[in-house]
Amino acid sequence: MRIGELSRRTNAPARLLRYYEEQGLIEPERLPNGYRDYDEYLVDRVIQIRGLLDVGLPTRIIKQILPCLDKPRTIHMPYATPDMIATLEHERDLMNEKIGCLTKNRDAIDAYLALVPLGPPEPGSGSGSGPVSEPEPEPGPVSEPGPGPVSGPRSAPGPVAEPVTATVTESEPVPVPEGDREAAGIGA
Repeated sequence: MRIGELSRRTNAPARLLRYYEEQGLIEPERLPNGYRDYDEYLVDRVIQIRGLLDVGLPTRIIKQILPCLDKPRTIHMPYATPDMIATLEHERDLMNEKIGCLTKNRDAIDAYLALVPLGPPEPGSGSGSGPVSEPEPEPGPVSEPGPGPVSGPRSAPGPVAEPVTATVTESEPVPVPEGDREAAGIGA
């Protein structure tokens, strides 16, 4: 298959596929006219490479373990050095940390979505717990930004949605980086 077909089937730009080739991660055959010819197995291989990169493995580690990967989720490793095992264990631990963080974020978003109303309250329905906000005035003429700082508040025109308050309880607290504590109004 040609590079365009592999790109379409893996959702990887052709330029990225050429980079994988330069890094020794994939090896297409070369036709007599010089065109690359990608074998069918490279569809799974490219998807696998992208998945490993997405979870944080560097290409140098991927290149070392690729010969051991026959198919996605199958590893055949007849031998491994202690350094390779230590590196893979470290990378696995980093992946587990990312998975834990992503899981907490997903759960928080799920809890928020479960409590957020689907649309603005109907006029006169009495729903909502906060004050009713007045619509903002129509925006004036738009001017092109010039050099220098912009002064004054910036806001989008249109009605302001009422804030939604949700209480989410978790078994363990989610760490908040120091810089975000002040912005979120969390005490030290």
